[in-house]
Amino acid sequence: MSKVVLSGFIIVPKQDLKTIKAELAHHIRLTRQEAGCIVFNVIQNEELSTRFDVYEEFVDQQAFEHHQKRIKKSNWGKLTKDVQRSFNIN
Repeated sequence: MSKVVLSGFIIVPKQDLKTIKAELAHHIRLTRQEAGCIVFNVIQNEELSTRFDVYEEFVDQQAFEHHQKRIKKSNWGKLTKDVQRSFNIN
């Protein structure tokens, strides 16, 4: 099995920025606790406040899929359902 790496960014609507930023630390903490998570970083872009740069590594496809399923049910998933996403997955 090979490692899964996701990199890219999300663009958050300005009206949702405060709420999403408030939930971000919780989302990061839960993800980093997941079995199979190697690296998980979401960092607000310094030049464009509505952009968050994302970098993730999971030990394998199964761990990555588990993460995706958990997110869909989470508060983070509900809050970010309308964000613009641009990701590359290797």
